[in-house]
Amino acid sequence: MMDLLAADELLTTTRSVRKRLDLTREVSLDDVMECIEIALQAPTGSNRQGWSFMVVTDPAKRSELARLYKDAITLYSQMPRPEYEAGDPREASSLKVAESAWYLAEHLHEVPVLLVPCIEGRVEEAGVLAQASTYGSILPAVWSFALAARARGLGTAWTSLHLMYEKEAAEILGIPDHVTQAALLPVAYFTGDTFKPANRLPARDVTHLNQWGTRP
Repeated sequence: MMDLLAADELLTTTRSVRKRLDLTREVSLDDVMECIEIALQAPTGSNRQGWSFMVVTDPAKRSELARLYKDAITLYSQMPRPEYEAGDPREASSLKVAESAWYLAEHLHEVPVLLVPCIEGRVEEAGVLAQASTYGSILPAVWSFALAARARGLGTAWTSLHLMYEKEAAEILGIPDHVTQAALLPVAYFTGDTFKPANRLPARDVTHLNQWGTRP
């Protein structure tokens, strides 16, 4: 039987790592490839396996992507922020998340590896089914990559702000027009020993039983 404690620790302590990325230590490409191999075991719609993983180690390309990311976060920071009720754990962490996101924006070009997961096809004009199937065929693999990385002492952070400039990023990386970028993950060994579970809403508050609004 699987070790539930080990599995639960992995699943509950795979955090978005920004300030604790080791920007001075080279990342083993072998480790990255191992994580991609594991990611390829994730679900994929109709077993199409239309995924691709762009691994970016070139300093010039990393700098160009970092520039796009910083332009995007500057725009994003001017958008209205969600409002939470008193006591909501998301309110308490919002300033901390914003601060660490800006830290990442300032240092993204220093991160040794940037991962851009991609999926074949475009869904801008597609319906809900096609969108769900397309993103559902890449996002589970990206999360599997993050979990595999965590098990190897590598930190990641799931970001998508650069998608404001997806076309420009595609030109930098030579990604074809028919391929959709799904995210951008900084990848580096993390400093410190481990991570704690995040402060989340209770499961009961986000679960509906048989009818919307009926709590377990």
